[in-house]
Amino acid sequence: MQALKNLLSPLSGNSNPIQDTLKLVVIGGTVETARRASVSAWNGFIDSFFLTAHFSQEDYPYDWLMHWLSKQPAWGRSREFDITTRSVSRHGITQKTTGDLEDENEDDEEESGEFHQGGGRRRKVAIVPSMDTTHTIYYRGHWLRITRTKRYEDYGSCAELKISVVARNNDILKRLVLEAKREYEKDAEHRVHIFMADTYVISASSFTWRAPDAVSNLVSTYGCWRWNGARQKRPMSSIVLEPGVKDMILADCKDFLASEDWYAERGIPFRRGYLLHGVPGSGKTSLIHSLAGELGLDIYVVSLSSKGMSDNTLTTLMGNVPSRCILLLEDLDAAFTRGISRDETSTGAPTTTSSSSSSSSSAKNKDDNDGSTLSLSGLLNSLDGVAAAEGRLLFATTNHIERLDPALSRPGRMDVWVNFKHATKWQAEGIFKCFFPARPSNPVATSAAPPSAASADAKHPADATSSANLAESKRKRAAHSIPLLSEEEISDLARRFADAIPENELSVAALQGYLLRNKTRPRECVDEVAAWVVSEREMREKLKKEKEEREAKEKKEAEEKAKKEKEEAEAKEVFQSTKSL
Repeated sequence: MQALKNLLSPLSGNSNPIQDTLKLVVIGGTVETARRASVSAWNGFIDSFFLTAHFSQEDYPYDWLMHWLSKQPAWGRSREFDITTRSVSRHGITQKTTGDLEDENEDDEEESGEFHQGGGRRRKVAIVPSMDTTHTIYYRGHWLRITRTKRYEDYGSCAELKISVVARNNDILKRLVLEAKREYEKDAEHRVHIFMADTYVISASSFTWRAPDAVSNLVSTYGCWRWNGARQKRPMSSIVLEPGVKDMILADCKDFLASEDWYAERGIPFRRGYLLHGVPGSGKTSLIHSLAGELGLDIYVVSLSSKGMSDNTLTTLMGNVPSRCILLLEDLDAAFTRGISRDETSTGAPTTTSSSSSSSSSAKNKDDNDGSTLSLSGLLNSLDGVAAAEGRLLFATTNHIERLDPALSRPGRMDVWVNFKHATKWQAEGIFKCFFPARPSNPVATSAAPPSAASADAKHPADATSSANLAESKRKRAAHSIPLLSEEEISDLARRFADAIPENELSVAALQGYLLRNKTRPRECVDEVAAWVVSEREMREKLKKEKEEREAKEKKEAEEKAKKEKEEAEAKEVFQSTKSL
C-alpha cells in the first residue's frame, strides 16, 4: 500500500520534482510495455486460428486465383478500388468483374459488328480492387481475407497475393487453388502463351564511385522469362505442307512426350530437337505455333543476339525452362554477328582485303558491340549439357542450313530435320481451300462448325478435328462478307488457282499475302492470279538487279578505297626512306 502511495505521489502537490519525473517515466514505460505485449499476444492468438497462403506473380497460381477472383461478385463490390481500362490479365484472358462499367450501346455495336471512328472498338472501363487493401470473400462456408501487395526489385516490380482463412487445416485452400486452376485452364484452352528470354544488365553506373580496376567487375547480367502475350491457337488445317509432313512431326512430338519412362530406363536424356530449314516465308514459325496449340504447350523464345546474352545467362535460362514446353530458337544462322560456326568462311561473312581495313572493321565492331558475349561452345552446352532442362521440345529455324556448324546440327541436338521449300501446286490448292470454305449441304453444320473446319477436304482428313478445338470467332460481320460457294465450285476454283501457280517458285507467304488481299473475292482472285504471278516475277527481277548493282557499287568503292590506302602507304614508305637518307 505504501508503494502504491509512492507511485501516485507525483499527482499530489507536495513532492520532489526529479523523483516525480522518474516515477512518471517508469509508469509510462510499464504501461506501454504492457499494452504492446497484450496487443502482440492478442494478434498472435487471433492469427493462430488463421491459415495464410502467399502467391507470387512470377508463378502460375497467382494468375489462376486472379482469374477466379475476377468472377466473384464480392470482388466487384469492393469498397476501395481502381478504375482502369486494362482489363486483360497477364496471360491474355479478359478479367471482367460484376462491378465493371458497361454501356448498352457498346453491346449493340458488338453484336452488329460495328466499329467507331478509327476502326477500333470503344474501351471498356473495369473496376479492380486496390493494392494494399484487405478484401473479404465468402467461400464454401469460410471467410477469406485477401490482400494484394506489390514488391519492388532491382529489375522491376512483382505483385503478390495473400489469402487467409479460419480453418483447422489447409484443405479449403487446396480446394480453392484447384478450383481456380480448373476454371483458368477451361478459359485459356484456346490460347498459346508465349514467353521471351529477358536479360537485365546492371552496369557500374548504378553504383557509387569505385576504383577503376573494380568498376569492370560490377557489370552483371541476369536472365529470366518474361510473358509476352497469349495468341489464339492456330488449327493444323491452316498449315498446308507436303503430304505426310505435318502428321510425321505431330506424331513424333506426341510419341516423345509419352516416352519419358522409356528414355529413363535406357539412360537417354529426355530431350528432342527439330531443325526446320528452308526458304524464308515457307511456314516454319507458323507450324510451331500450330503444334503448340495442338499439343497444349507454351512457347519459350530465346533471342541469342539480345544485349547481355552470355554463356552463363543462357545456361540459367535453359535450366529454368519448364519440363513440358516448346523452346524456340529463331533464325539460328543469323543469331551471332559473325555467324554460328567455327569456320568464318562457311557463314558468308565478308573477308578483309588488307590489314588496315581489318583493323578499321574490328574497331568498328568494337564500338558497335551489342553486349552479347555468347559463344558457340556455350550454346552447345546449354542445349544438352548437364544443366540443360529435360522434357522440352526444341525447335530451331534457319534459312541457311549450310552456315550452321556440324556440332550444332548433329543428331542428339537436332534429331529431326524438315526442309521447307517454295509452294507447290498441291500446297496452293490446299491454301486456297483454307481461305475460301465451301458451303456445306447441311445448314445445321454451317452454324455449328467454324469456317476453318469446313475448309478441310479429303486430302487433309486429320486437320478437321484440330480446328474443332478452337473457339468460334465473334466477328460475324467479317465472316458473312465472304461468299460461301458450293463445294464443286470451290474445288474447281482451287484447281484453276493451283494450275496458275508455278511449281517451287513462290513462297507460301507470298501466296497468303495475295489471298489476304482478295479474301472476299474468290472468283476474281482466280481470274487475276496469272497477272499477279507475272508482276511478282518482274518485282523479283527488279530487286535482284538492284541488289547486283548495289553490290557492284560497294565492291568498286571498296577496291578504290583499298587502292587509295595502298598508294598512301607506299607514299608514306617512300617519304620515310627519303627522310632517313
